[in-house]
Amino acid sequence: MKKSITKNYIYNLIYQILILILPLITTPYISRVLGAENIGIYSYTISIVTYFILFGSLGIAMYGQREIAYLQDNKQKYSKTFWEIFILRFITMFISMLIFYFTFAKNGDYAIYYKILLIEIIANCLDISWFFQGLEEFKKIVIRNTIIKIVSIICIFIFVKNSDHLIIYFFIYVLSILLGNITLWPYLLKFLTPIKVKELNIGQHLKPTIALFIPQIAIQIYTVLDKVMIGAIITDKSEVGYYEQSQKIIKMLLTVVTSLGTVMVPRIANTFINGDTKKIQEYMKRAFNFVFLIAFPMMFGVLAISNNFVPIFFGQGYEKVAILMSVISPILLIIGLSNVIGTQYLLPTKKQKEFTISVAIGALVNFTINMLLIKKYGALGASIGTVVAEICVTMMQFIFIRKRFNILEILKISIKYLIAAVIMFIGCIIIGNIIKNSLYAIIAQVVVGIGVYGIILLILKDQFVYAILKKVKIIK
Repeated sequence: MKKSITKNYIYNLIYQILILILPLITTPYISRVLGAENIGIYSYTISIVTYFILFGSLGIAMYGQREIAYLQDNKQKYSKTFWEIFILRFITMFISMLIFYFTFAKNGDYAIYYKILLIEIIANCLDISWFFQGLEEFKKIVIRNTIIKIVSIICIFIFVKNSDHLIIYFFIYVLSILLGNITLWPYLLKFLTPIKVKELNIGQHLKPTIALFIPQIAIQIYTVLDKVMIGAIITDKSEVGYYEQSQKIIKMLLTVVTSLGTVMVPRIANTFINGDTKKIQEYMKRAFNFVFLIAFPMMFGVLAISNNFVPIFFGQGYEKVAILMSVISPILLIIGLSNVIGTQYLLPTKKQKEFTISVAIGALVNFTINMLLIKKYGALGASIGTVVAEICVTMMQFIFIRKRFNILEILKISIKYLIAAVIMFIGCIIIGNIIKNSLYAIIAQVVVGIGVYGIILLILKDQFVYAILKKVKIIK
């Protein structure tokens, strides 16, 4: 039985809103308690271990989700596929962990932090969330993640009290991931049938996982390498901290923009394997509508409130973050669109080649701009590189789908949302100039901004908004 897209989306959206709200609670506290330099160290070391997790994963999680989605109507086949993919991932992650230990964790300036981060690699060895995503069982993942997130937040406030507690902050981070991944295992018995070891063919999955691994390397180059390059090129680790904080806010908002994609990937994969191209077209149109509806107001909202928001949220010494947030804000729309084309369409429909080319170009552009700008402009240079790289990725993906989708029709969808967002932005700027108290100004800007945006779309009679309102029974 197919899971409801609406229910899965609601489950996922609830979690995305949760991870949007919780950092709003913890980040001001952590920024003040640990300081920019410690946050820079934290961000830099995690960016290093992320590469080892990436190489250890070999694209297996993305591949596994897709393969399980293809087979979700055949319990015997997907049970066999699960064990084959899990064992392969466990082996590759274990090898990556050994290399990481001898390269970084054994000794060095940040060896103590790298030793703690070994736990994160172990946690990723045990990660089976891709299996439940493939089966469209998002409720279990959301419940688990929600509980773990709340517990970790409570631990931060209880145990992290000053700048000397950076190690404790690391432990809370890695143990929450480990515990979260372990808690999914008890559910497996319900979904799997017994499989004999001699029936397993692990090797057959190696080649296709590597095919998905290549674009993931490229993606990581312009999502993680930024921080590595800032930390390596700029001696002041505070620059990494500024960049991390600006990215943190934008990425929190981005999770809402891309939240629909999480539940659409297995559905489009299963629809594709059943040959229903018309249904895929329908799903894609909805996805583009959703991105335009959410991304435009968020992007203009960041531009409107960043100057008031940063001093209140991060405290003194983080003024540069406001500029970085404004520069990075366009990726809310740009990545939202590339998520629809690349993640929701190209990958589930086995068009890895096109996806790989697009992200490889983005990685090359990002690396080149970073090399040119980071030394002189620091975090600002990396921010510019990120935006330009994402534009290149999205443009290439639009070129690849031009024969399958009407690009002009897709762009026409955005017009009403752009008009409404611009009017909202003007209103927010006026309010920000009238109200001198920064906190009150932000509250007023957000409330009025949402109201103005919604009213304009109703005046413009946007059919997608009306359909949503009917779905939730606000209107008939």
